[in-house]
Order: sequence, then structure tokens, then C-alpha cells
Amino acid sequence: MAKCYATGKKVLFGKNVSHSHKKTNRTFKPNLKRVKILENGHVKRVWVSTRALRSRLVERA
Repeated sequence: MAKCYATGKKVLFGKNVSHSHKKTNRTFKPNLKRVKILENGHVKRVWVSTRALRSRLVERA
């Protein structure tokens, strides 16, 4: 689910770094919205990143 239909953006992994420089694992999740899009004349409900919506990579239904 955590993957953009248009751009393929997905969860990335990294580290939290505290003041004492102790490192713990964390995730960076893409900003996704569930939207209806028009594809080949059919309406689909997919997860799309807000960046893809703003740059009009998909056509909303």
C-alpha cells in the first residue's frame, strides 16, 4: 500500500540520531492520498503521492 502508483515512491529507511549520537532505526513514508484516477477510459482508485498530484502526473476522475 505504501507505494505511489504514478512515481513509484515507497518507504525509505534511515536513522534517528539523538543528541548523544545514539542511532535508532526509523522510516520515511511518502505522503500518499487515495484518489480516483482516469486510466484508459476507466476509473480506478489508487494511492498517489501528493507530489504526483501537484505536478499532474495523473488525471483525476
